[in-house]
Amino acid sequence: MQFNLSEEQLMIQKAARDFAQNECLPGVIERDEQQKFPKELIMKLGELGFMGMMVDPNYGGSGLDTVSYVLAMEEISKVDASVSVCMSVNNSLVCWGLNAYGTHEQKEKYLTPLARGSKNGDLYIGAFLLSEPEAGSDASSQRSIAEDKGEYYLLNGVKNWITNGNSASVYLVMAQTDASKGSKGINAFIVEKSWPGVTVGAKENKMGIRASDTHSISFTDVKVPKANRIGENGFGFTFAMRTLAGGRIGIASQALGIAAGAYELSLKYAKTRKAFGKEIMQHQAIQFKLADMATRIEAARLLCLRSAWEKDQGLDFGQSSSMAKVYASETAMWVATEAVQIHGGYGYVKEYHVERMMRDAKITQIYEGTSEVQRMVISRAILK
Repeated sequence: MQFNLSEEQLMIQKAARDFAQNECLPGVIERDEQQKFPKELIMKLGELGFMGMMVDPNYGGSGLDTVSYVLAMEEISKVDASVSVCMSVNNSLVCWGLNAYGTHEQKEKYLTPLARGSKNGDLYIGAFLLSEPEAGSDASSQRSIAEDKGEYYLLNGVKNWITNGNSASVYLVMAQTDASKGSKGINAFIVEKSWPGVTVGAKENKMGIRASDTHSISFTDVKVPKANRIGENGFGFTFAMRTLAGGRIGIASQALGIAAGAYELSLKYAKTRKAFGKEIMQHQAIQFKLADMATRIEAARLLCLRSAWEKDQGLDFGQSSSMAKVYASETAMWVATEAVQIHGGYGYVKEYHVERMMRDAKITQIYEGTSEVQRMVISRAILK
């Protein structure tokens, strides 16, 4: 059992930390308040190779392992979870799915610019369209229809809660082709945002990760070429579930980063804030909070790294990724809440950052599979 990181992994971690502190930290409060999408930051991440970290270099990616991805996600999320969720969706859901299951032609046309985060000098990222008004946790209940018209599919339907919804150039869309087959009648398609019939709905006014753009997307008689179907006919639901299993590692890492960022700010504050004649870090009540925060964060980190390692080894990581996500997300919520408590009244105002982290933490318990869904996955695995 090896706990040491390689030299390359340490370099990735440092590069992500430097980017977070030097590029993401300035303006993070304003982006949150104004719900301003961090386009320039995402493009810079692409230049660093952080938008297609696990993609084959032949298709514009960095060819890195999942452990490196976890390390980078944690560092970015310590500062700005809105930036990290854009990075996560593009890496874990869009690029990984295409890298694993796309054809050579699909990879050349779509994956290469997605992995670089840009095309012709402009932003080029993707979004993953699974959730619907009546298909959230029950992802098999797809109401979007892709009717086989011979040379193409005719796509109609609505998707909800889509991260990168307006900023993405490419959508990976799950839709039902044969309802009589249930989940085995679902297909996955590559759909370009610019195609006729694609409509982006209003931006959601969210509690947290407010700088990331979340929209509903509707499709009205959108013609999707047969060449844009991912995998064999009926592969869509399997594609979505396999892709989401890896995506949970990304969200677990995001939650870990939020927790670690809130803890580091609390530790710094406890060393300088005085109460009753001494720094509050000398009070046992604060010491115990910090001890519990550090312990839970380290446990969450080990779960994330183990799941990433299993994925890199080609092992079944479904159970471990669900364990990492449910524990890291609940740790993030708990740690961020305690961070606000440690900061007292200052924790309730925006300039000290922890109130934003508490708001950002909550979504990690909900998207890419709620905590309840993760427990379903885990219980099924251990009861086999």
